[in-house]
Amino acid sequence: MSNWKEFRQELNITPEEEKIIELEKDLLRTMVTIREEQGLSQSELADKCNVKQPVIARMEKAVHSPQIDSLLKVLVPLGYKLAIVPIKK
Repeated sequence: MSNWKEFRQELNITPEEEKIIELEKDLLRTMVTIREEQGLSQSELADKCNVKQPVIARMEKAVHSPQIDSLLKVLVPLGYKLAIVPIKK
């Protein structure tokens, strides 16, 4: 394997999996934007959400896929909720 494109092909990611990855990336990018717009550091957000700062850092870096309850622990104190909407085709 010599480049990223070949590596991605070897992963055999389905189009559905690709959509899921993109949705998760969008969600996490939005969470970071909201935190920054509210002028909060990761530590301040962690205090507001009753979690430790490394939890916020791992979430923002997409170290792993956050569980729904973890997302809600962060979104609700920021004044947001999750919504289910159709994917544009």
